[in-house]
Amino acid sequence: QFLTEKLKRAGIACTPDEIMIVSGSLQALDLVNQTLLAKGDTVLIEQETYQGSLNRLARLGVNAVGIPLDGEGIRIDALAAALADHKRRGITPKYIYTIPTVQNPTGSILPEGRRAEMLKLSKEYGVPIFEDDCYADLIWNGERPPAIYAMSKHGGVIHIGSFSKSIAPALRVGFIVAPWEIMSRMLPLKTDAGSGALEQMVLAEYCAPHFSTHVPRLTKGLRAKLDTLMEALNEQFGTAAEFEAPKGGIFLWVKLPDNVDTLKLYQAALAAGVSINPGPEWSTSKAHSGSRLRLCFASPSHDQIREGVAVLAEVCRKEFGVPARSSNVEKRGQ
Repeated sequence: QFLTEKLKRAGIACTPDEIMIVSGSLQALDLVNQTLLAKGDTVLIEQETYQGSLNRLARLGVNAVGIPLDGEGIRIDALAAALADHKRRGITPKYIYTIPTVQNPTGSILPEGRRAEMLKLSKEYGVPIFEDDCYADLIWNGERPPAIYAMSKHGGVIHIGSFSKSIAPALRVGFIVAPWEIMSRMLPLKTDAGSGALEQMVLAEYCAPHFSTHVPRLTKGLRAKLDTLMEALNEQFGTAAEFEAPKGGIFLWVKLPDNVDTLKLYQAALAAGVSINPGPEWSTSKAHSGSRLRLCFASPSHDQIREGVAVLAEVCRKEFGVPARSSNVEKRGQ
């Protein structure tokens, strides 16, 4: 019941019967993939995307074709070109996977106009859209475009979401909203005898009265941590670190100079006690993402963020000569 109210905020009108509760968004991914994919199939996916999705597709032997992004999300011209190209070759992708609202890892929000264009392409080519809405609660200004699922008139959209990011990571409760034609094929595959009834009761008890006040408090705290992270990067890396402020979420996508290999940086930083996500693990294009990294700011304190960035800059300078000392103006004693 609470969930149908939450979905209304995304513009989705549905009854509890049209929702499947699952054990977090990873089970949602697995169920959709089990239902729609076989080895050798092709899917279209954002060039930078959720590592969990990429890993699962690789394990299934599925060909994941990356579509470039810009500051507003997936590029519709590139998506149209990829669909046309596959059609010419007699290949129909099984789905278009997108994280349109607080994209992971870039933090962009796909404008409503692009969502409408994506739906048009989906219908034209007969390729369903798989919409992952896991971070949509965590928008700084609280305003989001309608879910692609809500905008669809032809039913070709699967929508998944989760409470792990907005309530507690330990609460593995997610959900799937899908047309009955797909939902009916998923139900027999869900063999875990229901998803944590106790967790669901905790969520229902807590969320119904508190969710609307909890989320703004949470996003306010996250936004402040993001500001600290961006300040620390500017201070320690200067112009060597390029990034666009995300519109929400728990991570920042950063571009370092081309000579920096973030897979190597990851190992060196880890040895120094700092954890980063190397870009190639979050991308279909290892060449494009080789000098990029994802920094998560949800758990560390403001002091830990500052300290972590200072250590990262030190390690990066030692390994790659970046940032040059001149761009590193530490404000000690402040």
